[in-house]
Amino acid sequence: MSTPDPIQLEVFKHLFASVAEEMGVVLRRTGYSPNIKERLDFSCALFNAEGALIAQAAHIPAHLGAMPMSVLACLEALEFYPGDVAVLNDPFHGGNHLPDITMVTPIFTDDSPNAQLLGFSANRAHHSDVGGMSPGSIPLSREIYQEGIIIPPLKLVEKGSLNQPVMDIILANVRTPTERAGDLRAQIAANCKGVERLRELVLRYGVAEVQQRSEQLLAYAERMTRRLITDLPDGTYAFSDFMDDDGIEPEPVKLQVTITVAGD
Repeated sequence: MSTPDPIQLEVFKHLFASVAEEMGVVLRRTGYSPNIKERLDFSCALFNAEGALIAQAAHIPAHLGAMPMSVLACLEALEFYPGDVAVLNDPFHGGNHLPDITMVTPIFTDDSPNAQLLGFSANRAHHSDVGGMSPGSIPLSREIYQEGIIIPPLKLVEKGSLNQPVMDIILANVRTPTERAGDLRAQIAANCKGVERLRELVLRYGVAEVQQRSEQLLAYAERMTRRLITDLPDGTYAFSDFMDDDGIEPEPVKLQVTITVAGD
């Protein structure tokens, strides 16, 4: 890869980030629930065609850290076409907890059958209820099935048409179906804005340059991360702490992490 022009790279970094930021504006303005409109409990991001994150808005770190695994889970489970939108919340497929529902939308150069896949727009939003044993869907549960509906990677929209049976299954398992439907449609709309804006960048700069700049940004992020790790002394570091309890049993819950630093 050729050495990137630092000014151009900075310009494209902000161009990509502005797409994710505008997706967030759309989601907030069109969402139904206070979770989205008031608490801003959502996150938006752009990914390349391989599922690597290339830009994000300044939203929720816990969402954004896990969202790439959800995008990869959709890539593995589904075959995408223009106009598709995937939905999932399964923590074993990159989700956080069940109320956090993720939408993943492919971005093609156009809507033709032979269009080139450019990447994905994705967002994750906390829904105020997804079923389960208690309102709000954050119970003191002993197993995940008590927490609410589990959604594996599915297509909520197929080639531009809403998959009504999937929507019906989701809404039949929640206490506030009207609000849930509104928030789900707001998430679809936010991703559509991401599709629109990235296509505009391609029309302005061309596919090759947009893809090259996204690859350069990923390479730059890796260089910066390795440089930071290099400044840390080599060795193995461990730390332990305790939660008071797990909400059910009185015993403290031990949390432990060990990190090994070796070069970069």
